[in-house]
Amino acid sequence: MKILVTGGAGYIGTHTCVELLESGYEVVVIDDFSNSNMGSLNNVMKITNKDFKFYEGDVKDKALLEKIFNENKIDAVIHFAGYKAVGESVLKPLKYFENNLLSTINLCEVMQKYNCKKLVFSSSATVYGDPVTLPIKEDAKVGATNPYGRTKLMNEKMLADLYNSDSDFSIIILRYFNPIGAHKSGLIGENPNGIPNNLMPYIVKVATHELEVLSVFGNDYDTKDGTGVRDYIHVVDLAKGHIKALLKALSEKGIKYYNLGTGQGYSVLEIINAFERVNNVKVNYKIVPRRPGDIASCYADPTKASLELGFKATYGIDDMCRDSYNYAINNK
Repeated sequence: MKILVTGGAGYIGTHTCVELLESGYEVVVIDDFSNSNMGSLNNVMKITNKDFKFYEGDVKDKALLEKIFNENKIDAVIHFAGYKAVGESVLKPLKYFENNLLSTINLCEVMQKYNCKKLVFSSSATVYGDPVTLPIKEDAKVGATNPYGRTKLMNEKMLADLYNSDSDFSIIILRYFNPIGAHKSGLIGENPNGIPNNLMPYIVKVATHELEVLSVFGNDYDTKDGTGVRDYIHVVDLAKGHIKALLKALSEKGIKYYNLGTGQGYSVLEIINAFERVNNVKVNYKIVPRRPGDIASCYADPTKASLELGFKATYGIDDMCRDSYNYAINNK
């Protein structure tokens, strides 16, 4: 069975490719390397000792998508490709709407043309906006607080309309909470270009002296220590969740929504303290004003994914901190 992975050279994409290959699937990857590189795909091959097809290019490029579907009998698609930085989306909303929406539109048009109607879509907990109640269930009110989140929400609504128009589709929408960590091999992990937008790679770059100080955005939220609380999930757990979602997509039609998280919230300062303790390093940080679009707390109710997908996160926060640092040390 052949699976197309868009954005497959990225952080979550590479880990999911590993799980797919180790589960016996054939993999085809498309990526434009806007926030990744070929080295990460080479390392996927090293970890799995398996080869796969790769196409360099943009998912908005319909001609390239046509070429991929012409040259391969694609059975299902896992769609990761998209911009993902909340802060940047506030500054450059049009860039985000153009990229994140048009890539999905073009992909779904080509999938429909080639009668490939199994899709796992990479969404985000940002679609819940500032949650009214915690933990967050899948039927909670949605309404994003930043352009990035709105592109995910608009994609979700678009995919729901697509299913309503063509009930042969099977669409699984995965709302991720906060993926961190890295593969145990230390060969793949998160290494964004420039100053990171997400907490863990920022912590890592300060711990390895690549950056001088970590900016903690706000300490006046209504949380246990004033810093933002999030549900952090190990990226390998998240990747395994995609295998479970794919099985669901292959076995039944419909559109379904699942949270992928642990159900446990940790504050920014708790993550910093855990990282320092587990890795025996010091992380210099400073408190700076809140970031636009950020919220106080966000953590999942993972019950539905457990009952319907058989998915449960297995790694704890110590594993996430240890594996993140191990990857950084291996790749300095």
